[in-house]
Amino acid sequence: MRLFTVPIRQKALLLIAHGSRRPEANADLEYVAAAMRKRGRYGIVQVAYLELAEPSIAEGGRRCVELGARSVTLLPYFLSPGVHARDDMQEARRLLAQHYPDVRFRLAEPLGRHPLLLDVVEQRACEAEQSGFQAEENAD
Repeated sequence: MRLFTVPIRQKALLLIAHGSRRPEANADLEYVAAAMRKRGRYGIVQVAYLELAEPSIAEGGRRCVELGARSVTLLPYFLSPGVHARDDMQEARRLLAQHYPDVRFRLAEPLGRHPLLLDVVEQRACEAEQSGFQAEENAD
């Protein structure tokens, strides 16, 4: 079996969120994309949205290819592997692969049950206990 190796400059990460009509909600994904760019594992990092915001997944995939990607990892920025993260993303991957047959498109798992998310959940709960919870008690 031959490994499919691609130089970093030709590796792309396409972060995909649901999308929102509220720009501040979509800004979170842009923040993650900027942080991933700084890490340097992917020469190309783009964002895309399933609906309600631009760019679409097709547009995000096109941008990756135009920037020189030969391998694109589609990463659903979703917590649960529901219809969007499974069916819609698989269809988007299939269409991109069909449209760009010389580019390899892979679909990553959604964030889901990744063990590091437990750390995030615990940290957010602790933050609420240390700040917001006391304000609630004093409101009476």
